Amino acid sequence: MSNGSTIEWTEATWNPVTGCSKISPGCQHCYAERMAKRLQKAGQPNYAQGFKLTVHEHTLLLPMRWKSPRLIFVNSMSDLFHKKVSSEFIQKVFSVMNQTRWHTYQILTKRSDRLRKMDQKLRWNENIWMGVSVETQEYAFRIDHLRQTKALLKFISIEPMLGPLRSINLKGIDWVIVGGESGPGARPLRLEWVLEVRDQCLKQGVPFFFKQWGGTNRKKAGRSLEGRTWDQMPLQVYAQK
Repeated sequence: MSNGSTIEWTEATWNPVTGCSKISPGCQHCYAERMAKRLQKAGQPNYAQGFKLTVHEHTLLLPMRWKSPRLIFVNSMSDLFHKKVSSEFIQKVFSVMNQTRWHTYQILTKRSDRLRKMDQKLRWNENIWMGVSVETQEYAFRIDHLRQTKALLKFISIEPMLGPLRSINLKGIDWVIVGGESGPGARPLRLEWVLEVRDQCLKQGVPFFFKQWGGTNRKKAGRSLEGRTWDQMPLQVYAQK
């Protein structure tokens, strides 16, 4: 958990769950796994088990201690809808988010089927943004699962982008993030893939955020796309600030 984040599209992170397991190609070079192992070596108590999935009840009330509003990425080091996270604990996380409406929460999952199945048990307020990760066209079904939920703000994270997504139905989608893979063994991101998604967002009126080109030196590669930075956000952010 961190009161501050280097992730370009958020302001803070909150990890009531850490650790995960791989379910699709986007997980192959997981940044969270690398970071968890470093934190384990550094003696960070929440990572005593490395990247093994661990629930941290003691962190649940952390956002209540943050009195100034902020944009919070929930479980940057895990997946809230992992099968080993109980439905009861997920509901506890949602309870905290619903009680702290001065914050805006961003949740991402690759386990969209469980999200869809749990939807009726969850209380969705405007300060809870729900997103799915989609790395290639093969996993675009996650967008359909997201669309079937009652989340009031829905977004897609195409990161790491590993192939073209030439035809995306963005109906009901409020935001799209695109980014390349970074770190050791990073797979390449092609300009034409990014432009195809950006142009679909422009055509369908959906805010587009380009996070990074990635690679083994992501800072050097930067995040400029055709001479400009794309930092578009859902309008609700501006309304709440």
